[in-house]
Amino acid sequence: MNKFKQHRDFIKDSLRKTIDFRTSDQSRGVPTPPLQEPIDESLPRIKLPDRGSWEPTIPAANLVQMIGKRRSRRTFNQAFLEVEELAFLLWATQGQRNQDGRTPHFRTVPSAGARHSFETYLFIHRVKKIPPGLYRFLPLSNELVMLYPMDEHHRAQLSWAVLGQHFVARSAVTFVWTAVPNRMEWRYLEAAHRVILLDAGHVCQNLYLACEAIQAGTCAIAAYDQEAMDELLQVDGENQFTIYLAPVGRY
Repeated sequence: MNKFKQHRDFIKDSLRKTIDFRTSDQSRGVPTPPLQEPIDESLPRIKLPDRGSWEPTIPAANLVQMIGKRRSRRTFNQAFLEVEELAFLLWATQGQRNQDGRTPHFRTVPSAGARHSFETYLFIHRVKKIPPGLYRFLPLSNELVMLYPMDEHHRAQLSWAVLGQHFVARSAVTFVWTAVPNRMEWRYLEAAHRVILLDAGHVCQNLYLACEAIQAGTCAIAAYDQEAMDELLQVDGENQFTIYLAPVGRY
């Protein structure tokens, strides 16, 4: 049992008692980390439909029914998602609630201290009006940035990176969340890492329910080759790294 103790202790909040929060970057007056990572301005962008455009297209959903229907779905058909549906799923998982630059920065999911330490990447295969490719979502401007186009080689790499879970590459779109730990460490020091993982669960559960509302499904994935996924996303694996995946598609 001793081999489990260190990992069990990580789940507990006992570490908080040993931390001097007066030494945090926040307490020392270090500027707040940016709300989203910088992007190469030369990369192509796609403006997503805003809430006023997509909300009339999303069917009204009974929350009790959506919770009752929720399950992990691994079999997808070849149907395309509408771009309005993708915009809805992104709003449900990382959408802004206040857009006036105020602090704290509230989104549609809870986050410890409103730190929101995630970036959202999308392997898009079948979404109308959006060419297949790897994209990053920019929540502050409601845009997608294409990092590179997708082809069969990239799909094979994706399947390999998720340890042969081939249904991931057969989705209409696969959400991949990366953690940017410094956003949380700025306030919580060593206590940051536990709550980052808790926050990831909040995000993915919203995706589950939002998918059911549009007659789609998803499956949370936490088993993958860390280095291979980070390389696919073009992140450094230290200051930003893959933390969670969820393929989405019709079933």
